[in-house]
Amino acid sequence: MKILIVGNGGREHTLLWKLRRDVPSAEFFATQPNGGMAPLCQPLPIAPTDTEALSGWAASQRIDLTVVGPEAPLAGGIVDRFQAKGLPVFGPTRDAARIEASKAWAKDLMRGAGIPTAEHRTFRDRGAAEAWVRERGAPIVVKASGLAAGKGAVVCDTVEEAVAAVASMLDDLTFGEAGREVVVEDFLEGEELSIFALADGERALMLLPSQDHKRVGEKDTGPNTGGMGAYAPVSIATPGVLAEARTRVFEPTLRAMAAEGCPFRGLLYAGLMKTDDGLSVVEFNCRFGDPETQAVLPLMESSLHDLLATVAEGGSLTGRAVRWSDASAVTTVVASAGYPGAYEKGKEIRIPGGLEGEGLTVFHAGTRRDDHRLTTSGGRVLAVTALGATFPEAADRSREGAAAIEFDGAFFRTEIGWRERARIAAATA
Repeated sequence: MKILIVGNGGREHTLLWKLRRDVPSAEFFATQPNGGMAPLCQPLPIAPTDTEALSGWAASQRIDLTVVGPEAPLAGGIVDRFQAKGLPVFGPTRDAARIEASKAWAKDLMRGAGIPTAEHRTFRDRGAAEAWVRERGAPIVVKASGLAAGKGAVVCDTVEEAVAAVASMLDDLTFGEAGREVVVEDFLEGEELSIFALADGERALMLLPSQDHKRVGEKDTGPNTGGMGAYAPVSIATPGVLAEARTRVFEPTLRAMAAEGCPFRGLLYAGLMKTDDGLSVVEFNCRFGDPETQAVLPLMESSLHDLLATVAEGGSLTGRAVRWSDASAVTTVVASAGYPGAYEKGKEIRIPGGLEGEGLTVFHAGTRRDDHRLTTSGGRVLAVTALGATFPEAADRSREGAAAIEFDGAFFRTEIGWRERARIAAATA
Protein backbone atom coordinates (compact mmCIF):
# COMPACT_ATOMS: atom_id res chain seq x y z
CA MET A 1 0.00 0.00 0.00
CA LYS A 2 1.22 3.51 -0.88
CA ILE A 3 0.05 6.56 1.07
CA LEU A 4 0.81 10.20 0.21
CA ILE A 5 0.61 13.00 2.78
CA VAL A 6 0.20 16.44 1.21
CA GLY A 7 1.63 19.12 3.49
CA ASN A 8 4.59 19.42 5.81
CA GLY A 9 3.54 21.03 9.09
CA GLY A 10 2.75 19.79 12.58
CA ARG A 11 -0.66 18.50 11.53
CA GLU A 12 0.86 16.48 8.70
CA HIS A 13 3.58 15.05 10.94
CA THR A 14 0.84 13.88 13.32
CA LEU A 15 -1.21 12.35 10.50
CA LEU A 16 1.90 10.53 9.27
CA TRP A 17 2.70 9.37 12.81
CA LYS A 18 -0.81 7.99 13.34
CA LEU A 19 -1.18 6.37 9.91
CA ARG A 20 2.19 4.60 10.31
CA ARG A 21 0.80 3.03 13.46
CA ASP A 22 -2.41 2.02 11.73
CA VAL A 23 -0.72 0.48 8.66
CA PRO A 24 2.97 -0.11 9.49
CA SER A 25 3.49 -2.12 6.31
CA ALA A 26 2.53 0.82 4.05
CA GLU A 27 4.97 2.89 2.02
CA PHE A 28 4.66 6.58 2.91
CA PHE A 29 5.45 9.69 0.89
CA ALA A 30 5.18 13.37 1.85
CA THR A 31 5.54 16.67 0.05
CA GLN A 32 8.69 18.54 1.07
CA PRO A 33 8.62 16.93 4.55
CA ASN A 34 9.82 18.82 7.62
CA GLY A 35 12.70 17.66 9.78
CA GLY A 36 10.54 15.35 11.87
CA MET A 37 8.64 13.80 8.96
CA ALA A 38 11.68 13.17 6.76
CA PRO A 39 12.94 10.05 8.61
CA LEU A 40 9.45 8.50 8.50
CA CYS A 41 8.69 8.74 4.78
CA GLN A 42 10.05 9.14 1.29
CA PRO A 43 10.37 12.85 0.47
CA LEU A 44 8.57 14.19 -2.58
CA PRO A 45 10.12 17.43 -3.89
CA ILE A 46 6.80 18.87 -5.07
CA ALA A 47 5.06 21.78 -3.37
CA PRO A 48 1.77 20.94 -1.61
CA THR A 49 -0.02 23.46 -3.83
CA ASP A 50 1.31 22.08 -7.14
CA THR A 51 -1.89 20.20 -7.89
CA GLU A 52 -1.04 19.24 -11.46
CA ALA A 53 2.38 17.81 -10.62
CA LEU A 54 1.09 15.96 -7.55
CA SER A 55 -1.84 14.35 -9.34
CA GLY A 56 0.39 13.26 -12.20
CA TRP A 57 2.97 11.79 -9.85
CA ALA A 58 0.32 10.01 -7.76
CA ALA A 59 -1.23 8.50 -10.88
CA SER A 60 2.15 7.26 -12.14
CA GLN A 61 2.92 5.71 -8.74
CA ARG A 62 -0.57 4.25 -8.26
CA ILE A 63 -0.95 5.82 -4.84
CA ASP A 64 -3.65 4.04 -2.83
CA LEU A 65 -4.58 6.94 -0.56
CA THR A 66 -3.75 10.64 -0.54
CA VAL A 67 -4.46 12.66 2.62
CA VAL A 68 -4.45 16.43 2.15
CA GLY A 69 -3.48 18.36 5.28
CA PRO A 70 -3.46 22.12 4.55
CA GLU A 71 -6.34 24.29 3.44
CA ALA A 72 -4.59 26.00 0.49
CA PRO A 73 -4.37 22.90 -1.76
CA LEU A 74 -7.98 22.04 -0.92
CA ALA A 75 -9.16 25.53 -1.81
CA GLY A 76 -7.09 25.25 -4.98
CA GLY A 77 -8.96 22.15 -6.15
CA ILE A 78 -6.47 19.36 -5.48
CA VAL A 79 -9.25 16.91 -4.63
CA ASP A 80 -11.11 17.67 -7.88
CA ARG A 81 -7.93 16.99 -9.86
CA PHE A 82 -7.16 13.71 -8.08
CA GLN A 83 -10.75 12.53 -8.45
CA ALA A 84 -10.65 13.32 -12.18
CA LYS A 85 -7.75 10.87 -12.41
CA GLY A 86 -9.61 8.23 -10.40
CA LEU A 87 -7.29 8.55 -7.39
CA PRO A 88 -8.62 8.00 -3.84
CA VAL A 89 -8.09 11.26 -1.94
CA PHE A 90 -9.27 12.43 1.48
CA GLY A 91 -10.53 16.00 1.54
CA PRO A 92 -13.34 18.19 0.22
CA THR A 93 -13.66 19.48 -3.33
CA ARG A 94 -12.84 23.08 -4.23
CA ASP A 95 -16.50 24.09 -3.95
CA ALA A 96 -16.93 22.39 -0.57
CA ALA A 97 -13.67 23.93 0.71
CA ARG A 98 -15.33 27.35 0.41
CA ILE A 99 -16.63 26.75 3.91
CA GLU A 100 -13.14 27.79 5.03
CA ALA A 101 -11.77 29.60 1.99
CA SER A 102 -14.56 32.22 2.12
CA LYS A 103 -15.84 33.25 5.54
CA ALA A 104 -18.45 35.34 3.72
CA TRP A 105 -19.75 32.27 1.87
CA ALA A 106 -19.77 30.24 5.08
CA LYS A 107 -21.71 32.94 6.93
CA ASP A 108 -24.32 33.09 4.17
CA LEU A 109 -24.64 29.30 4.29
CA MET A 110 -25.15 29.37 8.05
CA ARG A 111 -27.69 32.17 7.84
CA GLY A 112 -29.72 30.28 5.24
CA ALA A 113 -29.61 27.02 7.17
CA GLY A 114 -30.38 28.53 10.57
CA ILE A 115 -27.04 27.47 12.05
CA PRO A 116 -26.20 29.56 15.13
CA THR A 117 -23.42 32.10 14.56
CA ALA A 118 -22.65 35.70 15.51
CA GLU A 119 -24.55 38.54 13.82
CA HIS A 120 -22.36 39.82 11.01
CA ARG A 121 -21.99 41.79 7.80
CA THR A 122 -19.60 41.39 4.86
CA PHE A 123 -17.81 44.37 3.30
CA ARG A 124 -15.44 45.34 0.50
CA ASP A 125 -15.89 49.07 1.11
CA ARG A 126 -14.04 50.57 4.09
CA GLY A 127 -16.56 53.33 4.69
CA ALA A 128 -19.50 50.96 4.88
CA ALA A 129 -17.58 48.64 7.20
CA GLU A 130 -16.59 51.51 9.47
CA ALA A 131 -20.19 52.72 9.66
CA TRP A 132 -21.40 49.28 10.73
CA VAL A 133 -18.63 48.99 13.32
CA ARG A 134 -19.71 52.31 14.85
CA GLU A 135 -23.33 51.18 14.81
CA ARG A 136 -22.59 47.88 16.58
CA GLY A 137 -19.97 49.13 19.04
CA ALA A 138 -17.23 47.11 20.73
CA PRO A 139 -15.94 44.57 21.48
CA ILE A 140 -16.27 43.39 17.90
CA VAL A 141 -14.38 41.03 15.57
CA VAL A 142 -12.92 41.84 12.15
CA LYS A 143 -11.99 38.90 9.93
CA ALA A 144 -10.29 38.55 6.57
CA SER A 145 -12.76 36.52 4.52
CA GLY A 146 -10.09 34.46 2.74
CA LEU A 147 -7.34 32.12 3.91
CA ALA A 148 -4.95 33.81 6.35
CA ALA A 149 -3.14 30.88 8.03
CA GLY A 150 -5.35 31.10 11.12
CA LYS A 151 -4.29 34.69 11.85
CA GLY A 152 -6.97 36.65 9.98
CA ALA A 153 -9.33 37.29 12.91
CA VAL A 154 -8.76 40.44 14.99
CA VAL A 155 -10.66 40.79 18.26
CA CYS A 156 -11.10 44.53 18.86
CA ASP A 157 -11.81 45.90 22.32
CA THR A 158 -12.68 49.39 21.05
CA VAL A 159 -14.40 50.87 18.03
CA GLU A 160 -11.21 52.66 17.01
CA GLU A 161 -9.26 49.37 17.06
CA ALA A 162 -11.91 47.84 14.80
CA VAL A 163 -11.84 50.78 12.41
CA ALA A 164 -8.05 50.46 12.22
CA ALA A 165 -8.31 46.70 11.61
CA VAL A 166 -10.77 47.26 8.75
CA ALA A 167 -8.47 49.86 7.16
CA SER A 168 -5.46 47.59 7.60
CA MET A 169 -7.17 44.73 5.77
CA LEU A 170 -9.05 46.60 3.04
CA ASP A 171 -6.64 49.46 2.35
CA ASP A 172 -3.22 48.15 3.37
CA LEU A 173 -3.95 44.52 2.41
CA THR A 174 -2.31 43.25 5.61
CA PHE A 175 -3.53 39.77 4.75
CA GLY A 176 -3.12 40.15 1.00
CA GLU A 177 -5.92 38.93 -1.23
CA ALA A 178 -7.53 37.19 1.76
CA GLY A 179 -8.45 40.58 3.17
CA ARG A 180 -9.97 42.24 0.12
CA GLU A 181 -13.30 41.20 1.65
CA VAL A 182 -13.89 41.36 5.40
CA VAL A 183 -16.47 39.92 7.73
CA VAL A 184 -17.32 42.07 10.74
CA GLU A 185 -19.20 40.23 13.47
CA ASP A 186 -20.39 40.61 17.03
CA PHE A 187 -18.04 39.42 19.75
CA LEU A 188 -19.22 36.24 21.46
CA GLU A 189 -18.76 35.72 25.20
CA GLY A 190 -17.98 32.18 26.28
CA GLU A 191 -15.45 29.38 25.97
CA GLU A 192 -14.29 27.87 22.69
CA LEU A 193 -14.37 24.25 21.60
CA SER A 194 -12.86 22.63 18.53
CA ILE A 195 -14.75 19.63 17.20
CA PHE A 196 -13.61 17.59 14.19
CA ALA A 197 -16.07 15.46 12.27
CA LEU A 198 -15.29 13.00 9.50
CA ALA A 199 -17.98 13.49 6.87
CA ASP A 200 -19.10 11.30 3.98
CA GLY A 201 -21.33 13.93 2.37
CA GLU A 202 -24.36 13.02 4.50
CA ARG A 203 -23.20 11.83 7.90
CA ALA A 204 -20.83 13.25 10.51
CA LEU A 205 -18.65 11.05 12.70
CA MET A 206 -17.55 13.40 15.47
CA LEU A 207 -14.10 13.00 16.99
CA LEU A 208 -12.94 13.86 20.50
CA PRO A 209 -13.45 17.58 21.29
CA SER A 210 -10.39 19.71 22.03
CA GLN A 211 -9.62 23.31 22.92
CA ASP A 212 -7.14 25.46 21.01
CA HIS A 213 -5.24 28.47 22.40
CA LYS A 214 -5.05 31.05 19.61
CA ARG A 215 -3.60 34.07 21.40
CA VAL A 216 0.17 34.33 21.60
CA GLY A 217 0.32 35.36 25.27
CA GLU A 218 -0.43 33.80 28.63
CA LYS A 219 -4.09 33.66 29.68
CA ASP A 220 -5.12 34.37 26.09
CA THR A 221 -3.60 37.81 25.54
CA GLY A 222 -1.95 39.38 22.50
CA PRO A 223 -2.57 38.78 18.80
CA ASN A 224 -4.02 35.64 17.27
CA THR A 225 -1.68 32.94 16.01
CA GLY A 226 -2.14 29.67 14.18
CA GLY A 227 -2.42 28.09 17.64
CA MET A 228 -0.05 27.96 20.64
CA GLY A 229 -1.35 24.74 22.17
CA ALA A 230 -4.34 22.50 22.67
CA TYR A 231 -5.71 19.83 24.95
CA ALA A 232 -8.25 17.01 24.86
CA PRO A 233 -10.71 15.94 26.13
CA VAL A 234 -12.49 19.06 27.39
CA SER A 235 -14.79 18.76 30.40
CA ILE A 236 -17.29 21.36 29.15
CA ALA A 237 -17.98 19.12 26.12
CA THR A 238 -20.69 17.18 27.94
CA PRO A 239 -22.93 14.64 26.18
CA GLY A 240 -25.58 17.36 25.92
CA VAL A 241 -23.15 19.79 24.30
CA LEU A 242 -22.03 17.13 21.83
CA ALA A 243 -25.64 16.31 20.96
CA GLU A 244 -26.26 20.02 20.34
CA ALA A 245 -23.17 20.22 18.12
CA ARG A 246 -24.44 17.30 16.07
CA THR A 247 -28.05 18.41 15.63
CA ARG A 248 -27.61 22.20 15.42
CA VAL A 249 -24.24 22.44 13.64
CA PHE A 250 -22.90 19.41 11.80
CA GLU A 251 -26.07 17.81 10.47
CA PRO A 252 -27.69 21.02 9.13
CA THR A 253 -24.35 22.12 7.65
CA LEU A 254 -23.97 18.87 5.72
CA ARG A 255 -27.59 19.11 4.52
CA ALA A 256 -27.12 22.71 3.43
CA MET A 257 -23.91 21.96 1.55
CA ALA A 258 -25.49 19.01 -0.23
CA ALA A 259 -28.42 21.26 -1.21
CA GLU A 260 -25.89 23.80 -2.58
CA GLY A 261 -24.48 21.09 -4.84
CA CYS A 262 -21.21 20.75 -2.93
CA PRO A 263 -21.56 17.82 -0.50
CA PHE A 264 -18.78 17.79 2.04
CA ARG A 265 -16.57 14.69 2.13
CA GLY A 266 -13.52 15.01 4.33
CA LEU A 267 -12.79 16.56 7.72
CA LEU A 268 -15.19 19.29 8.77
CA TYR A 269 -13.82 21.32 11.68
CA ALA A 270 -16.22 23.44 13.72
CA GLY A 271 -14.77 26.13 15.95
CA LEU A 272 -17.57 26.67 18.46
CA MET A 273 -18.27 29.12 21.26
CA LYS A 274 -20.15 27.75 24.26
CA THR A 275 -22.25 30.74 25.33
CA ASP A 276 -25.01 31.15 27.89
CA ASP A 277 -27.47 30.75 24.99
CA GLY A 278 -25.91 27.55 23.64
CA LEU A 279 -23.34 26.81 20.96
CA SER A 280 -22.46 29.30 18.25
CA VAL A 281 -20.16 28.73 15.28
CA VAL A 282 -17.06 30.92 15.32
CA GLU A 283 -15.66 29.41 12.12
CA PHE A 284 -15.56 26.31 9.96
CA ASN A 285 -12.40 24.77 8.57
CA CYS A 286 -12.21 22.19 5.80
CA ARG A 287 -9.34 20.15 7.28
CA PHE A 288 -7.79 18.89 10.52
CA GLY A 289 -6.86 21.73 12.87
CA ASP A 290 -3.35 22.52 13.99
CA PRO A 291 -2.41 22.09 16.86
CA GLU A 292 -5.64 20.30 17.89
CA THR A 293 -4.68 17.30 15.72
CA GLN A 294 -1.54 16.86 17.82
CA ALA A 295 -3.70 16.50 20.94
CA VAL A 296 -6.59 14.46 19.51
CA LEU A 297 -4.95 11.78 17.36
CA PRO A 298 -2.58 10.41 20.07
CA LEU A 299 -5.73 9.53 22.04
CA MET A 300 -7.30 7.62 19.12
CA GLU A 301 -6.96 3.88 19.65
CA SER A 302 -8.90 2.66 16.61
CA SER A 303 -7.72 3.01 13.01
CA LEU A 304 -7.79 6.46 11.44
CA HIS A 305 -6.64 4.96 8.15
CA ASP A 306 -9.75 2.83 7.75
CA LEU A 307 -12.02 5.86 8.17
CA LEU A 308 -10.04 8.12 5.84
CA ALA A 309 -9.87 5.41 3.18
CA THR A 310 -13.63 4.83 3.43
CA VAL A 311 -14.36 8.50 2.78
CA ALA A 312 -11.69 8.80 0.08
CA GLU A 313 -13.13 5.84 -1.80
CA GLY A 314 -16.68 7.20 -1.69
CA GLY A 315 -17.95 4.93 1.06
CA SER A 316 -20.37 5.51 3.93
CA LEU A 317 -19.57 6.13 7.60
CA THR A 318 -22.89 4.64 8.71
CA GLY A 319 -22.36 2.44 11.75
CA ARG A 320 -18.72 3.45 12.18
CA ALA A 321 -17.35 4.41 15.58
CA VAL A 322 -14.07 5.52 17.11
CA ARG A 323 -12.39 4.05 20.19
CA TRP A 324 -10.58 6.51 22.46
CA SER A 325 -8.05 6.26 25.27
CA ASP A 326 -9.14 7.29 28.77
CA ALA A 327 -6.03 9.49 29.07
CA SER A 328 -5.69 13.25 28.70
CA ALA A 329 -3.45 14.91 26.11
CA VAL A 330 -1.87 18.36 26.21
CA THR A 331 0.11 19.93 23.35
CA THR A 332 2.44 22.89 23.89
CA VAL A 333 3.75 24.73 20.82
CA VAL A 334 7.34 25.99 20.90
CA ALA A 335 7.61 29.03 18.61
CA SER A 336 10.23 31.37 17.15
CA ALA A 337 10.86 34.79 18.70
CA GLY A 338 8.70 37.38 16.96
CA TYR A 339 5.90 35.00 15.95
CA PRO A 340 3.15 35.68 14.83
CA GLY A 341 5.03 38.62 13.33
CA ALA A 342 8.42 38.52 11.63
CA TYR A 343 10.91 35.93 12.87
CA GLU A 344 14.33 34.59 11.92
CA LYS A 345 14.96 31.11 10.55
CA GLY A 346 17.93 28.78 10.66
CA LYS A 347 18.31 28.54 14.44
CA GLU A 348 19.82 25.23 15.52
CA ILE A 349 17.42 23.13 17.60
CA ARG A 350 18.54 20.94 20.50
CA ILE A 351 16.11 18.23 21.60
CA PRO A 352 17.52 16.24 24.54
CA GLY A 353 18.07 12.57 23.87
CA GLY A 354 15.48 10.48 25.62
CA LEU A 355 12.94 13.31 25.82
CA GLU A 356 10.49 11.39 23.67
CA GLY A 357 9.18 8.14 24.98
CA GLU A 358 6.12 6.54 26.48
CA GLY A 359 3.43 9.20 26.48
CA LEU A 360 5.50 12.12 25.14
CA THR A 361 5.95 12.93 21.45
CA VAL A 362 7.52 15.94 19.72
CA PHE A 363 5.72 16.76 16.49
CA HIS A 364 7.67 18.94 14.06
CA ALA A 365 6.19 21.91 12.18
CA GLY A 366 8.70 24.58 11.18
CA THR A 367 11.88 22.48 11.10
CA ARG A 368 14.34 21.25 8.50
CA ARG A 369 17.35 18.93 8.48
CA ASP A 370 20.46 20.34 6.89
CA ASP A 371 23.91 18.70 7.07
CA HIS A 372 22.77 16.55 10.00
CA ARG A 373 21.58 19.68 11.86
CA LEU A 374 17.98 20.34 12.85
CA THR A 375 17.11 24.01 12.37
CA THR A 376 14.07 26.26 12.55
CA SER A 377 12.19 27.11 9.36
CA GLY A 378 8.90 28.52 10.62
CA GLY A 379 7.06 30.48 13.29
CA ARG A 380 5.56 27.50 15.03
CA VAL A 381 8.51 25.13 15.29
CA LEU A 382 7.55 22.13 17.43
CA ALA A 383 4.53 20.78 19.30
CA VAL A 384 5.19 18.78 22.46
CA THR A 385 2.33 16.38 23.18
CA ALA A 386 2.14 14.58 26.51
CA LEU A 387 -0.36 12.00 27.67
CA GLY A 388 -1.32 11.54 31.30
CA ALA A 389 -3.84 9.71 33.42
CA THR A 390 -5.16 13.13 34.44
CA PHE A 391 -5.19 16.54 32.80
CA PRO A 392 -2.74 18.10 35.31
CA GLU A 393 -0.30 15.24 34.75
CA ALA A 394 -0.42 15.67 30.98
CA ALA A 395 -0.16 19.47 31.23
CA ASP A 396 2.87 19.33 33.51
CA ARG A 397 4.66 16.82 31.29
CA SER A 398 3.95 18.84 28.15
CA ARG A 399 5.22 22.07 29.72
CA GLU A 400 8.36 20.38 31.05
CA GLY A 401 9.02 18.80 27.66
CA ALA A 402 8.70 22.17 25.93
CA ALA A 403 11.09 23.74 28.45
CA ALA A 404 13.72 21.09 27.68
CA ILE A 405 13.91 22.05 24.00
CA GLU A 406 16.42 24.75 23.12
CA PHE A 407 16.97 27.12 20.21
CA ASP A 408 17.75 30.81 20.09
CA GLY A 409 14.55 32.78 20.73
CA ALA A 410 12.36 29.80 21.61
CA PHE A 411 9.22 30.60 23.59
CA PHE A 412 5.99 28.86 24.58
CA ARG A 413 2.91 29.37 26.70
CA THR A 414 3.25 27.71 30.09
CA GLU A 415 -0.46 27.41 30.93
CA ILE A 416 -2.13 25.48 28.10
CA GLY A 417 -5.49 24.33 29.40
CA TRP A 418 -5.55 26.93 32.17
CA ARG A 419 -9.35 27.02 32.26
CA GLU A 420 -9.48 23.24 32.66
CA ARG A 421 -6.97 23.40 35.52
CA ALA A 422 -9.07 26.11 37.19
CA ARG A 423 -12.20 23.95 36.90
CA ILE A 424 -10.40 21.01 38.47
CA ALA A 425 -9.09 23.19 41.29
CA ALA A 426 -12.57 24.60 41.96
CA ALA A 427 -14.12 21.14 41.99
CA THR A 428 -11.62 19.84 44.54
CA ALA A 429 -11.51 22.95 46.77
